[in-house]
Amino acid sequence: MRTFIFDMDGTLADTMPTHQLAWDTLLPELGVTVDRDDFFSWSAGLTNREIFPRLLGSDLPVAEINRLSDHKEALFRELYRSQMTTINGAEAFLQRTGAAGYRRGVGTAAPPHNVDLVLDGLNLRHHFQAIVCNTDVLRGKPDPEIFLLAAERLGSRPEDCVVFEDAPAGIEAARRAGMRCVVITSTLTREQTTALDDTRHVVHVVNDFNDPALAALFHAA
Repeated sequence: MRTFIFDMDGTLADTMPTHQLAWDTLLPELGVTVDRDDFFSWSAGLTNREIFPRLLGSDLPVAEINRLSDHKEALFRELYRSQMTTINGAEAFLQRTGAAGYRRGVGTAAPPHNVDLVLDGLNLRHHFQAIVCNTDVLRGKPDPEIFLLAAERLGSRPEDCVVFEDAPAGIEAARRAGMRCVVITSTLTREQTTALDDTRHVVHVVNDFNDPALAALFHAA
C-alpha cells in the first residue's frame, strides 16, 4: 500500500518564517553573523545538535548545545503560538489520504515540544499512524534515518513511500532512503529545486497541497 511521509516544518505547517525570526533573535546574542540564505539552506532539516557545532565550533560541550537548543526552540514556540497556520490545503489533503486508506507518518528533525505544539495546536496528530522526531534518531537529514524509521513504524517498504518535503536536506534524505519525493515550494523555488544535484526521485514540485498535480499520486496507487 502507498505510504505518505511528511516533513513538518515548512511542509505541513507554515513555520519556517517563525524559525527564521527565532534564529534572527538568537544569532546576535551569540555574536554570530551568517549569510541568511546560506544558513537556512544548509540548516533546514538538521537537528540542533548538528547545527550548533557547525555554527559555533565542533568542540562545543553537549550541555551547552542542549542549553542553546532549548533557548532557540522556546523562542520559536513563543513566536509561533500567535500565528499558527498550515501550508495551504494540508488539512484537506490529509483528510483525502485518510479516506483513501493510505498509511501516513511524520518525519521531522524538530524536538518533541515543537511537534506537540504544531501537530496538536493545528489538530493534525490524528491523521498519522507514526511520528518520528529528533529524539528518535541519531542523525538528522540528509541522513535517511528519520524517513527509514518512519517507514519501519508504518510497516511500509521504502519503495512504497512518498516523502513530502520543502528543504534540500530533506529532499536528499528521501533520495538516500530510496523514496520518491514531492517538494512543497515554501522554502525553495521551483528553479532552486530543479537545480539540486540529483532530483530524479522528485515526482512533483508544487506550491501547496491545493495543486491539482497531486491528484496523480492517487491514480498511481
